[in-house]
Amino acid sequence: MITLKPNLTLPAAGLSGFETPLTEEEAAIQASVHRFSKEVLRPLGRELDRMSAEQVAAAGSPYYTVFSEFAKLGLDPALLADLPPEMAVRIESLIGEELGWGDAGLGISLGCAALPQMMAAGAGNAELVELCQGKIGCWMATQPDRGSDNQVFDFKRDWPAGVPANIGNLTAKVVGDEIIINGQCSAWVSNGAVAQVACVMMCADYGEGFLGPDGLPHGVAVIVPLDIKGVSKGKPLEKIGQRSLPQGEVYFDNVRVPRRFALTDQERYYGAVSSSWSHGGTLMSQTFVGVARAAFELALQYCHERRQGGALLIDHQMTRLRLGEMLRRVEAARAVARRSLAFARLSPQTHPYATASAKVTVTEEAKLVVDEAFRLFGGNGTTLEYPIEKLVRDTQSALIEDGENRILTMRLGLLAQQLYAEGWAQN
Repeated sequence: MITLKPNLTLPAAGLSGFETPLTEEEAAIQASVHRFSKEVLRPLGRELDRMSAEQVAAAGSPYYTVFSEFAKLGLDPALLADLPPEMAVRIESLIGEELGWGDAGLGISLGCAALPQMMAAGAGNAELVELCQGKIGCWMATQPDRGSDNQVFDFKRDWPAGVPANIGNLTAKVVGDEIIINGQCSAWVSNGAVAQVACVMMCADYGEGFLGPDGLPHGVAVIVPLDIKGVSKGKPLEKIGQRSLPQGEVYFDNVRVPRRFALTDQERYYGAVSSSWSHGGTLMSQTFVGVARAAFELALQYCHERRQGGALLIDHQMTRLRLGEMLRRVEAARAVARRSLAFARLSPQTHPYATASAKVTVTEEAKLVVDEAFRLFGGNGTTLEYPIEKLVRDTQSALIEDGENRILTMRLGLLAQQLYAEGWAQN
C-alpha cells in the first residue's frame, strides 16, 4: 500500500546508504564499528601499507593491536547466534561493510582469525573451541599446485576423463587415533604468516588411498595448533594490495595431531568445505561493499573541493552522472552481498558456488567504482598523498582472492547445469 508523504524530503540515508530503518541495537553496533574503522583500521591500514611484509608480521608490529582493539567492541560471534536470524544477517552485513570501509586487509584478517573457532563451534566440539579461543586463526585450503582445483566437487562434469584427481601439496594420513600431515599450503593463505591455529582442509588417506570410487579425493578438515613439532613458516608474502593482511606459506613435516581434532570424518568432509568456503565468500562480499563505498565517499568529497573548467567538479553534469553510476553500483553490490549472506546463513541447502557468484559480482562492481573514483582524482590519484591509490591496489587483489572471478563464474554455470539436470528451470 502506498503511503502519501505530506511534502518532498531528501531520502533517509545512513552509513549504509538507503537503508530501511535500523533498530536501536543495529544502529548502535554500526556506529561503534564505524568509529573503530575510522579511528583504528584506516590509520593502521595506511601505516602497515608502507611497511614490508616481514615488518608487518614481525613481533611487536602495530598489526597485532587490531585484535585487542577489536575485542573491546564486544562483538563475539555468539552475540549473533542469540539474535533473530534475519536481524543477525543484517548486523553481520553492517559489521563486514564497516570493516571493509576501514581497511580491506585488516577486515579480512579479523574475519579469518575467527574462522577456526567458528568451525569448531559449528562442529559442536567444545575442546577445539577452547583451543582456538583468543588465538589468531587462518583457513588453509589453497596449495601451490591445487588452487582452483580444490573447488572441484562434480568430478564427472568438471574434470577430464581418465585424469586422476589433483590431491595437492598438503595431505594427511589418518592412522588409528592420529592424523599425520605433510606438505605445505599456498603463500596466499590469509593470516598464514601470523596465525597460531589453523583450520586445515586437505586430501586424506584413511587407509584405502586418497581417491574414492567416483575419483573424487577423500578429505579431512582438522584444527591444527601451529606451535607444535614439525610446523614451520616461510617468508611473509610481498604483494601489491591488502598489504595489511599477512599472508604466507606454512610447512608440515610429519606433523601429528590427535584424531579428535578433526572437524569431520571421511563422509562429512565436503559439507565442511562447503560451509567454510561459503563463509569466505560472504566475508569477501561484505568487505568489498565497504571498499566500494569508501571509494565513492572519497570521490564525492574530492568533487566538492576540486575546481576545473571554471567550477567545482560537482557542478559539472558529467561528474554527477559518474557519481550517480558509482552510487548505483554500491547499492547494487550491497543488495547482492546481503542477499547472499542471508542465503548462506538461512537456507537449509547452501552451496559455495552460489555464494562465490556474489563475491564475483561485488568485487567486480567494487573495482568499477574504485577505478571511476581514481579517474575523478585525476593525476592526484596516482600519488601516495591521496588514499584512492591504495583502494585501487586492494581491490585488484580481490578479483583473485577466495577464487579467481572467471573460474568462479564458470562454476556458477556448472551449478546451473547441475540444477537443470535435477529439473530446475524446466517449468
